Amino acid sequence: MSAPSVVTAESGDSAPADHQPVMDHRHVLRALSGLLIVLFVAMISSTVVSVALPQIIGSLGGTQSQYTWVVTATLLASTASTPIWGKLADLFDKKLLLQVAIGIFVVASLGAGFAQNTATLIGFRAVQGLGMGALQVLVQVIIAAMISPKERGRYNGYLGAVMAVATVGGPLLGGAITDVDWLGWRWCFFIALPFTVLASVILARTLHLEDIRRPETKVDYWGAALIAAGVSLLLLWVTFVDNDFAWISWQTGAMLAGTVVLLGAALAVEAKVAQPVIPLHVIRRRDPALAIVASLAVGMAMFGGAVFLGQYFQIGRGKSPTQAGLLTIPLMAGVLLASTVAGRLVSRTGKVKPFILAGTVILAGGFFGLATIDAHTSLVVVGAWMFLVGTGVGMSMQNLVLVLQNTVPLHELGAASGAITFFRSLGGTIGVSVLGAVLANGVGGRIADGLGKLGIDATAAGGGSGTLDVGGMPAPVREVVRGAYGDTTGHIFLIAAFIALVGILAAAFLTPATLRDSVDLAEAPAAAAGGAKDTGDGTSPTPPPTAPAPAPGRGPDEGPAPAPVA
Repeated sequence: MSAPSVVTAESGDSAPADHQPVMDHRHVLRALSGLLIVLFVAMISSTVVSVALPQIIGSLGGTQSQYTWVVTATLLASTASTPIWGKLADLFDKKLLLQVAIGIFVVASLGAGFAQNTATLIGFRAVQGLGMGALQVLVQVIIAAMISPKERGRYNGYLGAVMAVATVGGPLLGGAITDVDWLGWRWCFFIALPFTVLASVILARTLHLEDIRRPETKVDYWGAALIAAGVSLLLLWVTFVDNDFAWISWQTGAMLAGTVVLLGAALAVEAKVAQPVIPLHVIRRRDPALAIVASLAVGMAMFGGAVFLGQYFQIGRGKSPTQAGLLTIPLMAGVLLASTVAGRLVSRTGKVKPFILAGTVILAGGFFGLATIDAHTSLVVVGAWMFLVGTGVGMSMQNLVLVLQNTVPLHELGAASGAITFFRSLGGTIGVSVLGAVLANGVGGRIADGLGKLGIDATAAGGGSGTLDVGGMPAPVREVVRGAYGDTTGHIFLIAAFIALVGILAAAFLTPATLRDSVDLAEAPAAAAGGAKDTGDGTSPTPPPTAPAPAPGRGPDEGPAPAPVA
């Protein structure tokens, strides 16, 4: 295949629609194979570690707070950087950006694997989050640049399969690696490296996108910095409040005031600059705004709830890492089946709202079921509720991305995809922080009560903030700790269920639009100008006028204004 052509566009313009490369199914699959491996690497880096994390933190002498921070640091960096990567994808070569992200991810994985203490591990996991955020959003942007929204539902089945393999195989692989003496938990970070090398080779050979050069490109550095700073400060407050300081305290006031000032300044900047990191005119529309709210709720519930299942099975139920990985199969099986079936039905019908609405309802029902579990609940029952959660995630998460992508022209695809990924990751990060704090406080109280009944000073024993190395505890203390984790985990799933209800409300008010067949948005110029007939869903509620005479200044076959494809 020849090298990609280069098209030069003025700032704010885009390449003509008929210049976009048309790829048949075979060539799409060839390029998609490398992209799916990249997505697999990004996802497995979290799922492999998730089931092994209790043993990792125990080996490094960490605490429950540090356990939460290992997850939060990755999500924080990923969340804060996602909209920036999305905007960069609109301005620069997408393939080059993807290769840079792979490099960041590889370096961070090596550093995390060689970490000798939890502080170092948390630091490299934050850097790894930068790479993970880039990989996830760039894969979505590149796929969207190749495939129309309606056909994308078909390929979402492949995305769902990769997600399921990574999420099902990841915990199994992480548990097996952790349990094998001659490997150990450090290989949970090294295992992704061969996949990154393979992905780089495949992408170099198969991914060829039209390279748009924009001579007047301006990156919104101020907006990016303010958004990252404001979100980071908010998440730091969520993590530390009610643990290191009280809800009503000067620290709370200072951090919340700082968050409001930073994000307010970010909004002011984004409203004025020509090329904002987060396009406000897009997220102000009805359907994109509702899709973002639903993604925020789904991300908060899913990430915040699922991340603690490993702890529940290992600490609360006394299972090994491998057994804990096996016990998560129902969750991931639900994701696989639901995303594959729903993706094909979306492509066949062009309708996406019914699947999103059904998915959010099932998600909430699954979490309400998990809210009833304790240290003695039948694992079959736990697995059934997990399957419902996975089914809800599979039906809703990727389809919410389709809703937003269906409403924007190609030259705004990166920023729009970055925006919805940003809010979904933001929800997940807040969910992990909030639910982690709830779990830590609940476990601490139960452990203190249990140790008190045994005549043991809870403060001297470490209370709820002591080591997670349960295997090294005396048998009576170990049973108290296991019971505390087993009985408290249901409480955080109840919170996740109520959060999921917000997703149901947002999904219910989505416009029942039909996904477009074209890669670019036919009415892009009108949408960009904020025309009065903009419905907010990327399509007209009724067929647009097919008047024999075209709009002034536009020929019937001219197509939209140029849209850049890097």
